[in-house]
Amino acid sequence: MQFLTTDLEKMKWLSHGFFTRIGGASGGLYGSLNCAWSSQDNPDHVKLNREKVAETIGVGADQVITLKQVHSNKVITVTKAWTREQAPSADALVTDQKGIGIAVLTADCAPVLFAAKKSRIVGAAHAGWKGALSGVMEETINAMIALGAKKEEISAAIGPCIGPQSYEVSEGFEKPFLEQDVGNSRFFRAADKAGHLIFDLPGYIIHRLKAAGIADVHDTKQDTLANENAYFSYRRSCIRKEPDYGRQMSVIAIR
Repeated sequence: MQFLTTDLEKMKWLSHGFFTRIGGASGGLYGSLNCAWSSQDNPDHVKLNREKVAETIGVGADQVITLKQVHSNKVITVTKAWTREQAPSADALVTDQKGIGIAVLTADCAPVLFAAKKSRIVGAAHAGWKGALSGVMEETINAMIALGAKKEEISAAIGPCIGPQSYEVSEGFEKPFLEQDVGNSRFFRAADKAGHLIFDLPGYIIHRLKAAGIADVHDTKQDTLANENAYFSYRRSCIRKEPDYGRQMSVIAIR
C-alpha cells in the first residue's frame, strides 16, 4: 500500500493518510485499492481494501466511516462509528472521539483533512467544486469550533485532486465563482480548447481556507488525472467512456 502524509503527522496524537489506488485487492477498473461501496466493484474486495486502510491508520476494521457524499456543505459531528447502511448524506465529518477513522472518498474532488492541535479535534471534508463553492471547508471549521477547537490552532491538508493544469471546464462554469467574488477570476485561465477554461481547484481551496482564518495549510500537490498509476480519476473515466471508476480514501483518526 502507498499513502501520503503531511505535517499534520507531527501531532503525535493523530494518524492520517491520503491513500493512493495502490496495494489493494480489486481488479480491472478498480485496481486496486478501491474503497467505495458505491462503485460496482466486488463488495468483498472493497471490504478488504477498507480493512487494509483501517489497519494502516491503526483503528479497528469497523471504525473507519464514510458518508453518502452529495456535493453539499453539510457536516456530521461523529460520536460513534456507524455501519455502511447507516451512513448519512453529507460531505464532511468532525470528531473528538479516539479510535474512529473519519474518511472521505475522492476521484478528482479534493479531500481536505483538519486537525486542531491543542483541543485534539479532527475533521475531514470532501471538497469538489460545488462543496468548496458552497462552503464545506468553512462549515467543517465551524463544526470543529462547536466541539471546542480554536480557529488559530486548526491546520488543514489538501490531498490528491484534479490539478491546476488538468481541470478543463466550459466557459460559463466560472460564473458563480465570479458572482461570489470577482477576485476568483485568478483561479481561471484560458484553455487550449476554444470555449473552455482551466480551473485551479486546489488554489481556490487554499484561498478559501486562508480567508476562513486557517493559517497553516498543506498541499500534497498531487494531480489525480495526470497520474493514472497512483490515482483514480472520474474525469479520466469520462474521457475513456468507462462505465465506472474507483475512489481513493483519505482518513484521519485520533489515536
